Amino acid sequence: MESQKKYPRIFSMEFFPPRTPEAEESLNRALTRLAPLQPRFCSVTFGAAGSTREKTFETVCNMQESRGLEAAPHISCVASTRTNVREVLHGYQEHGIRHIVALRGDIPSGMLSAGEFRYANELVAFIREETGDHFHIEVAAYPEMHPQAPNLNADLNNFKRKVDAGANSAITQYFFNPEAYFRFIGDCEKRGIDIPIVPGIMPITNYSQISRFSEMCGADIPRWMRKRLEAFGDDRQAIRAFGLEVISDLCARLLEQGAPGLHFYTLNQSEAVLGIWRNLRLEAPPLKSVVP
Repeated sequence: MESQKKYPRIFSMEFFPPRTPEAEESLNRALTRLAPLQPRFCSVTFGAAGSTREKTFETVCNMQESRGLEAAPHISCVASTRTNVREVLHGYQEHGIRHIVALRGDIPSGMLSAGEFRYANELVAFIREETGDHFHIEVAAYPEMHPQAPNLNADLNNFKRKVDAGANSAITQYFFNPEAYFRFIGDCEKRGIDIPIVPGIMPITNYSQISRFSEMCGADIPRWMRKRLEAFGDDRQAIRAFGLEVISDLCARLLEQGAPGLHFYTLNQSEAVLGIWRNLRLEAPPLKSVVP
C-alpha cells in the first residue's frame, strides 16, 4: 500500500443520467443533499452502446455549470467511433469539462464487437492524441479480476496498458473484501504501476439488487455477509442498518491502510452515502458556492 499512501485523499461519487421526470427529481434531490460534502468530482455514466449519451452530456453540463460540481463523464468503447468520440471530447472541452472516465464498457447481448476501440487502453491513447493533457483520465480497475479476463495475470497486464496509455488515476469495481484490494495494490506495485487507485464503494440497501449487480460484474459477496442478508428477508430497515455498518467498517479499514480516498456508487440516492460519511466522521472541504 506504500504507493497509495503518498496521494491526497479524494472523495468522489457516481451518478447516472435520468430518463424520466421522476428520475430527474430523484437525481436533483440526491445532488442537493450530497453537494455540501464537496466531492472532488462526480462521474456520470451512460448506458449500453451509448444509449444515454445525450442525457449524459446534459447532466454533466448541469452539474458543472449550474451546481458548481466538477463533472467527469464516462466515455465507453462500446459502439463508439473515432469520429463520434472526437466530437464528444471537443464538446466537453467547449463546456470546460476537464475530467473523463474512459471505459471499455459492457458489450450488449447480440453485439459482436465493441466498436472501433476494442479495449480501454486504445480509447485512453486516442483521448491523449486528440486532446493532449487537457483531460484528467480515470480508468477502471478490478481487484477481484474482470469477469471476462482469462486469468489474473492477463487482467493486471490489461490494467497496466491503460496506465501506460496515459491514465492519471483509477477507480475500482466495488468489492466487499478489503484483502482483495490490498493484494491488487501489491500486484500493481510489483509491475511498477504508480497512480492513485481509489476503491469503488457500493452501499448496501437492497439485497436482491446488490446480489443481481454482483452477479453481473463478478463482485464477490462473502458467504457470511450473504447469509446475514438472506436472514433479514423482507426487513428493509434491518438490511439498510446492516449494510451501513458493514460498508462503513470496510471504508474505515481501507482508509486506515492508506487508500487514497473513496468513490461512492450512489445509484442517485443520498441517504446511504450520508450515513457512511457520518460514521467515518469525514469533513467536507471548505464549502464553495453550490446552487441548490
